[in-house]
Amino acid sequence: MARPSLKSSITIDVPSLTDSARAVLRTVASHGPSTRPHLSAILNFSKPTMSAAVTELERHGLVAPAGVNHGGIGRTSISYGLGEKAGIVIGIDCGTTQIHAVATTLDGTTVAGVEKTIGALAGIDRFRMVAAVLEETLVKCEHQARLLRSVVIAVPNMISASLERLPDREEFLDVVVRLNRKLGVPILLENNVNCAALAEYHQGAAKDHSFAIYMQIGVKVGVGIVINGKLFGGFKGGAGEIGHLPFPWSDRENPRIGHVETYLGSAALLERVSKQWPTSAGQPPASTSELIAMAATSKTARAIIERHSEDIGALAAACVSMLDPELIVLGGGVGQNPILLPGVSKIVEELCWPVQVVVSQLSGRATVLGAARLAMDYSLASLLGDNVRTAFVYSGGRAAGPAAPTR
Repeated sequence: MARPSLKSSITIDVPSLTDSARAVLRTVASHGPSTRPHLSAILNFSKPTMSAAVTELERHGLVAPAGVNHGGIGRTSISYGLGEKAGIVIGIDCGTTQIHAVATTLDGTTVAGVEKTIGALAGIDRFRMVAAVLEETLVKCEHQARLLRSVVIAVPNMISASLERLPDREEFLDVVVRLNRKLGVPILLENNVNCAALAEYHQGAAKDHSFAIYMQIGVKVGVGIVINGKLFGGFKGGAGEIGHLPFPWSDRENPRIGHVETYLGSAALLERVSKQWPTSAGQPPASTSELIAMAATSKTARAIIERHSEDIGALAAACVSMLDPELIVLGGGVGQNPILLPGVSKIVEELCWPVQVVVSQLSGRATVLGAARLAMDYSLASLLGDNVRTAFVYSGGRAAGPAAPTR
C-alpha cells in the first residue's frame, strides 16, 4: 500500500439542519447509539418529528443504523449512531519528550493512535515532527481520514488568540498555516494542562463533578480549570498559570518570575534529594519515579516526599482560596502518585478548608485525550451552528479567537 502524503482531506459539508435534527445529532453524539423511542423520550419529540429528524440526518450521512435491539414479544427497534459523514477529529499532545496523536469519532470512539518520542524523530524540525505523527495517524484511519473535521494541538505553553506569550510564535504559526493548507480543516491550539483537565472531567477522575481543577506537578506545574464541562481560560488564556504566582514571600528574598514552577518542578526536587541524601544510603535516586519507589523502604526518601507533598498542598491551598473547586485532580509525572495525597489534603485543610483531592485516572494519556475532546466539541459545535470557546483556531486562512464558526 502506497503511503499517502499529508494533503487536503475532502471538503465536508456543514449542512443547514432543522432544530429537531440538531437536537437529535447532539444527543446521539453525547449519549451514544439510541433508538427513536428513547430519543423521543429524552427530547420530548412526537413520533412524526423524530422520524423527520432522523430521516434528515440519515440523508446527510450524519446518523446511521447502529444495531437492532430485541424487546419483548418479538418487538425490535433500530439504534441510531453517528454516521460516517459526521467525520473524525485528531488530538495531538505535542510535549517536551513525545508527540502523541489520537483520532476519534465525534462520540469519542477511538479510531487510531500514534506515539513517537522526540528522540526517535531527531534531525527534523517541529513542524515535520507533528506532521509525521499526524500523517501516520491518518494512514491508520484508512478511508475515515478523508472525513477529518479538525485537529487540536496541545502544547506546554500559554495559548491566547494572538499567541503573544508563545515562544517561537512565528515558527509555530507557520506550522499551523501549513497544516491548515494541507488538510483543509481548522487547526486549534490549546495549553496541555487545560486539555488534561478537560479529559479528566469527561472520562477521568472528575467525571462526576461539575467544578474541578487539574493540577499538573512534574517537570512543570500548572492548573486547568473546568466548570460544567467548559474550560476557563481567563482574559488572555492565562488562567491556571500558577507557575507565575509571586514566590517566595519573605524578608530575605524577592519574588522571582516562574519560581513556583522552578521550586516545585522535578529538576529542583532532585537537586534537593541530592543535597539531603545521606552518604550511608548509597547513591541518591536519579529520577522522581525512583525516589517514589524508594519511599517504601527509605526513611529519607519518605521524608522528602512528605515535604514535597506539603509544598504541593500549599500551592493547592492557594488555588482553593481563589477558586473554591469541588475537586482537585493531581496529575503529571510526580502528581499522579497516590503517596502524595495525605500530605496535600492535610495542608489544604489546614490552610483553608477540606477539599477532596484525588489522583489522575488517565495518567500520561490525559493531554492527548483532552485535545481530542476539544476537537470533538469544536467540530460538533460547527455542525450544530453553536459557539464554543477556543483559545486559538486557524481556519480558512485566518486566525479566530473565542468561538467556532457559525452558519
